[in-house]
Amino acid sequence: MNEVEKIKKLRDKLNTYSHEYHVLDKPSVPDAVYDTLFSELKKLEVAYPEYITEDSPTQRVGGQPLDSFEKVEHRTRMVSLNDVFEDAEINKWVQRITKLEAASETAEFWGDIKMDGLACSLIYENGLLKKAVTRGDGFIGEDVTANCKTLKSIPLKLHGDNLFSRGRTEVRGEIVMYKKDFEELNAKLNLNDEATYANPRNLAAGTIRQLNPAVAASRKLYFRAYDLLREEIAEIMTQEAAYAALKHLGFIVNDDARKLKNIADIKDFIEKWRDKRHELPFNTDGLVFKINNRNLYERLGIVGKNPRGAIAFKFPAEQSSTKLIDIFISIGRTGAATPVAVLEPVVVAGSTVQMATLHNEDEIEKKDLRIGDTVIIQKAGDIIPEVVEAVISLRDGSEKRFVMPDKCPDCNTKLEKPINEAVWRCVNNNCPTRTWRHIEHFASKQALDIDGLGEKNVKALLEAGLIRDAADLYSLNEAQLLKLDRFAELSAKNLISAIREKRNPPLSKFIFALGIRHVGVQTASDLANYFRNLDNILQATTEELSSVDGIGVVVAESISAWASELLNQELIEKFNKNKVVIQEVRLPAVGNLSGKSFVITGSLESMGREAAADKIRERGGTFQSAVSKNTTYLVAGEAIGESKQKKADKFGTEIIDEQTFLKLLDI
Repeated sequence: MNEVEKIKKLRDKLNTYSHEYHVLDKPSVPDAVYDTLFSELKKLEVAYPEYITEDSPTQRVGGQPLDSFEKVEHRTRMVSLNDVFEDAEINKWVQRITKLEAASETAEFWGDIKMDGLACSLIYENGLLKKAVTRGDGFIGEDVTANCKTLKSIPLKLHGDNLFSRGRTEVRGEIVMYKKDFEELNAKLNLNDEATYANPRNLAAGTIRQLNPAVAASRKLYFRAYDLLREEIAEIMTQEAAYAALKHLGFIVNDDARKLKNIADIKDFIEKWRDKRHELPFNTDGLVFKINNRNLYERLGIVGKNPRGAIAFKFPAEQSSTKLIDIFISIGRTGAATPVAVLEPVVVAGSTVQMATLHNEDEIEKKDLRIGDTVIIQKAGDIIPEVVEAVISLRDGSEKRFVMPDKCPDCNTKLEKPINEAVWRCVNNNCPTRTWRHIEHFASKQALDIDGLGEKNVKALLEAGLIRDAADLYSLNEAQLLKLDRFAELSAKNLISAIREKRNPPLSKFIFALGIRHVGVQTASDLANYFRNLDNILQATTEELSSVDGIGVVVAESISAWASELLNQELIEKFNKNKVVIQEVRLPAVGNLSGKSFVITGSLESMGREAAADKIRERGGTFQSAVSKNTTYLVAGEAIGESKQKKADKFGTEIIDEQTFLKLLDI
């Protein structure tokens, strides 16, 4: 046997042994045998480096630390799921699907356990792992390939010579740390008097986002797959088939996932895992239910950031009791004055809780909470700390009622409570806390995603008088930063570079970054796609704004009010002065649909709404959320919306069926 054959044989054996150990949990050889063969392969590859392949087990070991993570756009959006908590909500979900697709209530579903970890997508080209990307905001994630290659539960090469070893294959799943490994790690840290970690999820996410792959290599993390994507949907017709294929390709999947025939099966699945979930090796806060038929799942499309064909059922939160030590007021970027509970530290659902939001003054009154009370704490969805109630029977008379202050604790401005609202607000646009929260929001991941501009750095810049608002960020230079204690030469250079990189932001990101009340990520995207540029949005009337599908009168009035304030007009002018150029949403220069605008109502058989929108834009057309005087066609799916039909009649918009639409697309 020559060296080339020996290297190949060793590589194949080691990959098989690793799969048996880390995926199947059925090792066939002792660790010593694996270590000996690994050492032999390493020596041969040193001698013959030209024979090293991407799927060699020696390529798992992390190399040099990275400078930063590159941003990667997901070819197919990584969605989040709508949460439900009761049987009645499951019934409503099935009824909505039935109404939209005229599907039978006995349509099959796929039930799985929701893992509490870091969502990640693995991209394989011709069977070889090329890239690993975090979920990010669903549209753009971070390239964490170097770290993921250290996880032995991720095959560097897909198993078998089959359909999935050709072309592009995307595998999505969750990176988790098992509870026993987490406990062992914390026990070791305790012995060495080092800080321990709060929960496995944060540790897993923090590890994968370390710039040094050696850190990921040193910790026991597992990738558990739950989705398989190919260019042609016909290659994987059901969720059940996807799981079977994933297992065959060498991935860990939840063997407890099941095909469910009807609502009764879904409810039985929930009851089975209500208590049994605590026996799982990983943390979970619920279950996931999807339409098993993937073609139907795609046709149902997406609303906002949630697919219609799937939901997450959340179990009741775990609870603990503790002492309510104090209540203070936190001022948000929109001026909301939120009472926050200060608690004696208590562990709830695996992490330590010391503070919890009390939402508003009415909530405190309704729950009759008093400073000094023993209170019940839970995590809503096992994530967000919440004060459930006070244990009134334990009161001894020393407890004190909370009195809402009448002035902002940060700027001393009188708090105001708008009519029909439960929240008191600081109306001072120059309030120091509102200012730093605005700037922090502007730089946050879902907004402009400016690396290095967290809370502490924003406060340092404000305190030094280097900035007064977000627009001032673009006038900063390295020399100014170096005068501050928080910055050295490299950190100053990196921050200025990060700010300059965001001098030409997409319109939707910039609109969200402005922090206009009621304008979330999806609303910002709808505004950008409808109005195309910033001036059109800021000059639009309330009526024009509310004509955008999904934007009601309250949101429209909030945008108009923001745009009419002199302070905000000066802010936009300062962005212009500092050479911040907002990207307009442009149509392709050419295409057979150039100059034509489309609105889709109802569901299409051939594709989801987002896919249809992409095809319209690819051909030079405009996709709109609502019918307006500029709409050329209203594409009517199976169930035409009454309001859209009325608007089409009003504006003389031509209504076409799906087949006519497909002919216009020329497909």
